[in-house]
Formats: sequence, structure tokens, C-alpha cells
Amino acid sequence: MDFRDSESEAAFRAEARAFLDAHAPDPSELYGDDPLAASNPEGHAAWQKKLAAHGWSGLTWPKAYGGRGLGPIEQIIWNQELARKQLGLSLYMPGLAMAGPTIIAHGSEEQKQRYLGPLLRGEEMWCQLFSEPGAGSDLAGIRCRAERDGDDWVIQGQKTWSSGAEDADFGILLCRTDPTVPKHDGITYFLLPMRTPGVEIRPIRQMNDATHFADTFLNEVRIPDACRLGPVNGGWACAMTTLMNERIGMGGMETFRFDDLAALAREKRERMDPVTRDALVRVWGHGKTLELLNARIVTKLGRGVMPEAESSVMKLAIARLMSEAADMGLRLLGPEAMLRAGTWQNQFLFAPAMHVAGGTDEIQKNVAAERTLGLPKEERADRGVPFQDLPRG
Repeated sequence: MDFRDSESEAAFRAEARAFLDAHAPDPSELYGDDPLAASNPEGHAAWQKKLAAHGWSGLTWPKAYGGRGLGPIEQIIWNQELARKQLGLSLYMPGLAMAGPTIIAHGSEEQKQRYLGPLLRGEEMWCQLFSEPGAGSDLAGIRCRAERDGDDWVIQGQKTWSSGAEDADFGILLCRTDPTVPKHDGITYFLLPMRTPGVEIRPIRQMNDATHFADTFLNEVRIPDACRLGPVNGGWACAMTTLMNERIGMGGMETFRFDDLAALAREKRERMDPVTRDALVRVWGHGKTLELLNARIVTKLGRGVMPEAESSVMKLAIARLMSEAADMGLRLLGPEAMLRAGTWQNQFLFAPAMHVAGGTDEIQKNVAAERTLGLPKEERADRGVPFQDLPRG
């Protein structure tokens, strides 16, 4: 691995750092007291407009659609510089990292002209409508259906864990359009206007009292065929484009700052017994491991190679680190942790979700085992079986 920026990468990093030093908002303006929550839509919109106006939005998008035509390594450098300013999460991330690249790859020219500009400028917000109560890790098992009716599609079903659905103008939506073929082959991808009649959003209150996620119910929702992205029953390829770009778009983002944990340890020095000190060093070590994994991904990208299993291993490392860091924070706070809300309490309550969101730990381990270690894939009873013939739980 090469830990050093190339000459061009160093110049790009310096440019990004200079812009952020001059223009970055205070994190509290976007996140309030919780860095894991993006709680100020107006602040995020203003920041996104400024980024677009100065050419810092859609870095990897083609210049023809308002981007800068840069590579994934520049995106990671930008994310690292955002993390330095504690500006990681954005309400526009589902659009910029997922919807936009998928529209660029699979959309018609009319769709690109309609959606990409407003997304880039922060005029329209997007959410992801993939997971369902019975289809999360097995995404191809979705049951939300879309049926053709003339020039329209009528959609019926439920999506869950929809981040930012309440504020979103559009959603990227997967639907079952042909149950007579194997499950991966009967899925179609749609761009859903979230204000369409029949769309009902119910916020999900989490353990930390936040309502960032929602259940989205689609009750006889009628949309025109112009909202379809890609071919009928060709949605799985579009979905893979979405998920691949999500990993690239979030590469280099900081999940927690060890400096904050170290500062808390110095403040609560009286609680630093040998066992606690050992646990703190372990968290530091796992943080360094995460940095090395990120460096490996950056090195591959710099050589023109797309990382495969590395992103799964990194997801596992992030989930472990967030859980350990949050537990360490509460251990240092002691009884005080139960008496008031705060960053470490919020992180402790949020951390379990990281073992599930974006693919469970078990799924990530399978990916790493198959693609890195060369272990055989598990036999699947549903391979080649029409979706309608699969047993239902």
C-alpha cells in the first residue's frame, strides 16, 4: 500500500481543504447535538447549494451533467476532508451517491436532464426505497409489486428503514413486476415522486428517540412509465449500480473521532483503571485498522482497480469500532451516562444498527469468504425457481 498522496492527489486535497477552511459551516448548524443525525433540512439545502455553486458537488459525475468528471479516489479524499471538519452525513447523500450515478448509468437523456441538475443543486432530495419487512439482506426477495396499466404503473406494497423519507421529494424504488421468473429477473427500478397520492410515510422512532427512518406504504400508487429507470424486469442491474456507488460515495467518511474519546478519557482520568485503559487502546488499534483498510481501498482505486470484498470487510470493521467506541464512552462517563443525553449515549443507541444496515454482518462475512478466501458459495434452494413458487414465511 502507498499511504502518500500522488502529486495530483495532494493538489486536490489542498484545494478541498482550502475551500472547506473558508466556507464550511459549523457542524452544529447541520446536526445539532447529535453528529449521527442530519436534523436541519434548511441548513443542509443551503450547504448543498454552496457546494454546487463552487464545483464541490457530484465530483465523479460527468461534466456534461454538472459534475467534475473526477475519479473515486478524489471522492474519497473529499470525504476525508469533510470528516476533518466533522461534516460527514448529508441529507443529500442518497441522491448524490446512489440515485444520481444510477440515473447517469441507466437513465434516458430526458431523465438525466430532468433529475440531475436539481439534485446537484440541492433543490430536490432523494431517499432509497429498497428494504421491506421481509426483504433486507435478501434484497431480491422484495414483494412490493408494480403492475402495468396502459401507460402507467400501479404500485402496492411496503418499504421500511427509508432514511429521510419524510423530507424526500423522490425515492429510488424496486418493485416486483414479474413473479413468474426467478427472483432476480422480475424486478424493475422506478423513480418515485414522494408526493404521489397513495404514498404514506410513518416515521420509526428509534431507541435514541430520533425518527430518521420511516416505513413507506404504497397504496395503489399510480405513476407514469416515464418514471421507470432501465428496462422492465432489468432493475437488478440498476440496483447493483446503486449499491456499488453508495460504497464509493461513502468511502473515507469518518464514523467516529478517537480524539473525542481520548479527550473524554483525560477528563475522566479517575476512571482510567488498567482494564479501561486496555479497552481504550484496543479501540485505538481498531481505528488504525480501519485507516489501513481505507488506505488499501484508496491504493486500489489509484491503480484503476475497483475494490470488492474490501468494502465488506470495512463495513464489518466500522460496525465493530462504533460499538466498541460507544461502549467505551459510556464506561468513562459512568453513572453520568444515565442521567443526561449526549453524543456518547446517542452513539451507543445507534451502534447496533450498524451491524444490520447496508447488509448484515453475516452477509458481509459471506462476501469476504467467497471473494477473498475463495470459499464455495452456499447452495441456494431458490436458484432458478420462479418467485411465485418460493415458500413464504
